[in-house]
Amino acid sequence: MHLKSVILDPSRYPTQDCYPFSVPVFQHTRNITFASPVTFFIGENGSGKSTLLEAMSRACGIHIWREPERTRVNQNPYEGKFHHFLTVQWTDGKVPGSFFGSGIFRHFTQLLDEWAAADPGQLMYYGGKSLITQSHGESFLSFFRNRYRIKGLYLLDEPETALSPRSQLALLEILTETSEAGYAQFVIATHSPILLACPNASIYSFDYNPAKPVRYEDTEHYRIYREFMEDRSKYLKNGAGTDKFK
Repeated sequence: MHLKSVILDPSRYPTQDCYPFSVPVFQHTRNITFASPVTFFIGENGSGKSTLLEAMSRACGIHIWREPERTRVNQNPYEGKFHHFLTVQWTDGKVPGSFFGSGIFRHFTQLLDEWAAADPGQLMYYGGKSLITQSHGESFLSFFRNRYRIKGLYLLDEPETALSPRSQLALLEILTETSEAGYAQFVIATHSPILLACPNASIYSFDYNPAKPVRYEDTEHYRIYREFMEDRSKYLKNGAGTDKFK
């Protein structure tokens, strides 16, 4: 592993009342330890997993290829500053890496095409073909297959978004093979029970306060999908209200 741990220190937060510092899990979690080459962050929407992932990226010096922000009403002065209050601990020195987010990937592919116009060799790092000319899911997998051959720390925010179940299995294979080779480490925020099945991966649930490691079979993702497939009628006959999934 390249990244050993991330330490949170709520006593240094500038406020407890504004996002992201107001997220309960950030006020009670002190340490996230990375004991496996693949670590997953899971939790309900709004639990903080993606927020921590982005802050980790900035704290590790990994650029996020996001389009310039537009003018916003009621700008939150604390948004985007969480990384200043994280301490990252490396195993054997800092390594390069990348941040993948399905919502910002299109912007990256457009930038890559601009770079390739001046230096076509840039595309060789991503399969030798423009990512824009491929379907959404195909471009994802082409990026994963080629970028993750390089030694580094890779942070992924819900990579399953544009992937079919079969393509999720392809990504699972990539994660397994590259992490076993020993040069790549992954931290992934996900809702996918397919990806969560990655052998020997660690899973942190942000539905607990503080966040804590859980077994795959104990995740709500595994349990709900299993129960739904075994007997979907109990979820459908009277409507699919969320109370039936508790």
